[in-house]
Amino acid sequence: MLTAPAWQTSAWLNTDTPLELDQLRGKVILLHAFQMLCPGCVRTALPQAKRIARLFTGTSLVVVGLHSVFEHHAVMTPDALRVFLHEYGIHFPVGIDQPGDDADPMPLTMRAYAMRGTPTTLLYDAEGQLRRQVFGTYDDLVLGSDIGALITEAKHTATARQAQDSATANG
Repeated sequence: MLTAPAWQTSAWLNTDTPLELDQLRGKVILLHAFQMLCPGCVRTALPQAKRIARLFTGTSLVVVGLHSVFEHHAVMTPDALRVFLHEYGIHFPVGIDQPGDDADPMPLTMRAYAMRGTPTTLLYDAEGQLRRQVFGTYDDLVLGSDIGALITEAKHTATARQAQDSATANG
């Protein structure tokens, strides 16, 4: 398993508080890195993330967006992103990847995960470990299977912990 670097964001939209991996322990996380001017993101990846957020409501899965701007910086501002999220009906939390600097303009989270571009989908297990990272199109059936396996794994881990805690308390 890969150790997951922290998300480095400058702001969050669609949530009252910033999100961090540690606070989401116990949940399976799908993080979708995108740019609002990325054709593949707009045509396929963002609609897929919206469907997943809707279909898995009430489960242990959390869908999170990460707006990772590595080109066209002048037009992809936080205000433009707010309008974009509203117009496209994206209601899950979206972090704005911390911009890079003159030496390396790649956004910090994108750099930490060695993302090759957008769209990129990251799947974390309930322990916060990065289990899968896919650049480009993530086939719906494969993604659904991967999510289902991680949710099932999380349930089994939680059940085993409860049994161990019960045995320790009674022992």
